Order: sequence, then structure tokens, then C-alpha cells
Amino acid sequence: MKILIIGGAGYIGSHTAREFLDRGHEVTVFDNLSSGLRQNLFAEEAFVYGDIMDYPALLRAAKGADCFVHLAAFKAVGESMVAPEKYSRNNISGSVNILNAAAEAGVRYLIFSSSAAVFGQPEYLPIDEQHPVHPESYYGFTKAEIERFLAWYDKLKGIRYGSLRYFNAAGYDVRGRVTGLEQNPANLIPVIMETACRIRPELQVFGDDYDTPDGTGLRDYVHVNDLAAAHVLALDYISKHDKSVTVNLGSEAGFSVLEVLDAARRVTGREIPAKVVGRRPGDPAKLTASAKLARELLGWQPHHSDLETLISTSWNVYKGFARGA
Repeated sequence: MKILIIGGAGYIGSHTAREFLDRGHEVTVFDNLSSGLRQNLFAEEAFVYGDIMDYPALLRAAKGADCFVHLAAFKAVGESMVAPEKYSRNNISGSVNILNAAAEAGVRYLIFSSSAAVFGQPEYLPIDEQHPVHPESYYGFTKAEIERFLAWYDKLKGIRYGSLRYFNAAGYDVRGRVTGLEQNPANLIPVIMETACRIRPELQVFGDDYDTPDGTGLRDYVHVNDLAAAHVLALDYISKHDKSVTVNLGSEAGFSVLEVLDAARRVTGREIPAKVVGRRPGDPAKLTASAKLARELLGWQPHHSDLETLISTSWNVYKGFARGA
């Protein structure tokens, strides 16, 4: 199929583009390079520089596409709480542009990068697809709203979608084909990598008094190659069954902040200074996924989401940027 990957020069987007190329699809990347990198583009794909707020440019790029992959949302939880207008404009208005362009161009399928942030505080663990959707950040709200738009465009325009609710994406391509560093990361593993490289002076551990085995927050991490594979499997499913699907994507294993930090120290051989600070408002003690539905419907498996692979593939990229000993 002809795939237009919107945001395909970014961290997850570039891995997803690589997966579609590996599976024999024809790929075009549409990206404004605000967080994506030219070094994340592949010779086998076409590239269109453009912004999702530029509807005519988006519509031109959509011509002939069978499927959109939408990875163009802003994603910083904290920023969304102080700059909701930025997230409204890009995530909500931009997504409406994407849906309208898909409808006008006759695009039949859309794979959406959603998030576990739609759930808010967990009412039970592991979180499955039936868990109530009560986002606690404006970022999570925008993702939940986009899912609602998708359901309406499915009903009214026949656009079948796969909404993939990521938990914590981490790691880098296991074959070393993506090497662009994630820009301004806020997630634990890239922040640890930046600390190991001396790009940051120390890691801040937000709270050590949670109801977890070591007192630090416990999260579900899923390797970016496993996420990328889910995009292709979701397209296979919705095109075969002519039916939309929403699934959680996680490893179903939880690792605490200190477990991740200890593993990183072991893999990198570096000290990685860390300091315990106060809890962040709204952070749950534990957050883990049930990916049973993704396994049953898509045949998806998290093959690379063990802690050692998450850390080692990250360090393989970051160590080239390390400062000092």
C-alpha cells in the first residue's frame, strides 16, 4: 500500500516508517521537522516538508495514499497544562485537518498514535481497553478527543482506523538504522541516557515513597520496534476486516525508576548521578498495561521490550554523544 506517515521524521515515526518499508509498503513522510530530523529519513521513502496546519499542502501529500499514519501530535504533558492553546491548535485542529484531508482524498485507513494518558489515574491494574477514559492532562485530553473524532469519521466517512494507546515508548532500532536523538525528551530512559552522556548534570527521581517495592514509580515500557510493528499489524487488521480497532500497547511488565537506573548504570558502565526530589502532582505509583487485545486481534508481541534491550539499544545511539569518562 501507499502510506503517508505524518510526523515520520520523529523518534517513533522514523521507526514506524522503517517497519512499513521493511514490509514492502511505499512510504512518504510528511513532516515540518519541528522535532523530527532529516537524519531519520530513509533513501527508500519520499519526503514532503509540510505542516498539518497547512491544509492544501496536506491534501496534496494525501493524493494516492491508501493509509495515513498520524504521529504529528505534541506530547509534553507538563507543557500542555500551561500552553493548552498550543495543544488545541496542533493536536486537535491539526488532527481535524488530517481527517478532512483523508476524507477528501479518499484515504480508506488511518493509524493513530494515541496514548495511555487518555486513562488518567488507574482505577485498576493492569489497564485494559475497558478502563474508564478520564485524562488528567490536557495532552491526554487531546488524544481522547482525537479518538472521538476518529469514531465519527469511521461512522460518517467510512475511514477505518487503528488507535494505538502507547504506554512508555523507549529504546532504539535493534539493527541500528535510526540514530537521531529524540528532541527535548521528558521520558525516563532518554533522560537517563542524557545524564549518562553528561548532557544533563543529574537525574531527578520524582518521589521514593510510593507503594512499590523500592518506593519509586513503576511504569510499563515498550520498545519502539515493537510499537512500529503494531502500526503495520493494525493496518493489516483493519484492511482485512473492514473494521476499526483500539488497543493498548505495553510490555505488561513494570519497572521502577531505580530498576531502570540500575540497569542503565550496569549497561553503560557510568555512574549516572541521581537525586530524589518531591513527587510530581498526578503521578500514579504504578502504571501497567494489558495488551491481551493486541495479541488476540493483531497477533502482536513485544519481542524487544525487556529492560536489557531497552537500555542497550538506547545506549548504542547515545554513547556517540557522551562527554567525559
